[in-house]
Amino acid sequence: MPSELIGITGFAVTLVLIALRVPVAVAMGLVGVIGAIPLAGWPTVKFMLGTQPFGAVHPYGLSVVPLFIFMGVFASHAGLSRNLYEGIYAFIGHIRGGLAVATIGACAGFGAICGSSLATAATMSRVALPEMRRKGYAESLAAASVAAGGTLGVLIPPSIILVIYALLVQESIGALFAAALIPGVLGTVLYMLAVYLRTRLNPALGPPGERRNARQRLRAFYRTWDVALLFVVVIGGIYAGLFSPTEAAAVGAAGAFLFAAARRQLSWQTLLAGIRETAVTSGMIFFILIGAALFNFFIESSNLPGYLVGLVNGLDWSAWQVMVVLLVFYLLLGCFMDSLSMMLLTVPFIFPVVEHLGYDPVWFGIVLVTVIELGLITPPIGMNLFVIHSAAPDVPLPRIMAGILPFILADVLRLALLLAFPALALGLPRLLGFD
Repeated sequence: MPSELIGITGFAVTLVLIALRVPVAVAMGLVGVIGAIPLAGWPTVKFMLGTQPFGAVHPYGLSVVPLFIFMGVFASHAGLSRNLYEGIYAFIGHIRGGLAVATIGACAGFGAICGSSLATAATMSRVALPEMRRKGYAESLAAASVAAGGTLGVLIPPSIILVIYALLVQESIGALFAAALIPGVLGTVLYMLAVYLRTRLNPALGPPGERRNARQRLRAFYRTWDVALLFVVVIGGIYAGLFSPTEAAAVGAAGAFLFAAARRQLSWQTLLAGIRETAVTSGMIFFILIGAALFNFFIESSNLPGYLVGLVNGLDWSAWQVMVVLLVFYLLLGCFMDSLSMMLLTVPFIFPVVEHLGYDPVWFGIVLVTVIELGLITPPIGMNLFVIHSAAPDVPLPRIMAGILPFILADVLRLALLLAFPALALGLPRLLGFD
């Protein structure tokens, strides 16, 4: 059997195992080891088993992962998400659908200090969902706005998935963080517009709230200073050259910890729970990285990346035609896999094709994460939909799925703008001096 066919078969088997609920790390690792034996021989595979797991988790850049997770966990304990939500609501809660719009804005802000979509959705579902239901919002709009807003945590820096993409393709973390800012803000605005248009067409979905006076707005705005300070210190410190991304993650983690302590939200029980959550989440990510390293060795041994590059050349397709096929592939895959697993499973053999076509790696990273965001809310198995359903089990899943359609259309529009105007992602990195 040709090595390329073995590689394609191994990829298909991995997808089948994941569909059968085999843990992603185990599925990739098993296929990687078993598939590499006929390609490289057992002595080589045995050596690989002794080196690849360590090589997958030892890069210094990965130290930002547990630090950013720690920052998000203790920012939640400190009440930063609720303060941000109430601060935005004080200014726009009086408009129709204002509570859902405030939820989108709070998700964007909390995602900026959390870096995780699932964590953002889970946190904001506890804060915003009960309030929207109490105010008479339709369950479909309330649940869908939290699910969609949670996806902003994947893109707005600091983003764990952007860090891992940067390490996979050997790109600057700072450049990717800068490239994600404008698309992240664009996504936030389009989501807010989706809520506004939907409530204009059907006013019963989101009734207006009470209007706050100037003093109440100022008080609510003042309570958001901690979120703004944490974001400015972490992201601003990177671009001001005060510290590296890893040092910024450490500063952010320390800041979130101190905020929780200053607000007397840090008991021994809370501290242990936060450390445990950080360790479990970090361990899960590192375990997937080890499985991906074994799988990537198999893919490289099969020469599948080179085969795909040759196939693209033989098809005589334009670069845009290939890009459309890749995006459709990721949209379909995103309906059945979580974002990190999808990236680790596919980037090793997709990225050489993208690089061969002449696309900018930073731009492709932002486009890829945008498509992954879309997958997180795409039925039938969008991960964020299940996070919201677990937070509100009395809301039927089909109702959440029905409410998510306007946000999917907003993401499709954002993706089209990124494809048509690459400067939306590349303009800020170039302005800041990233080549």
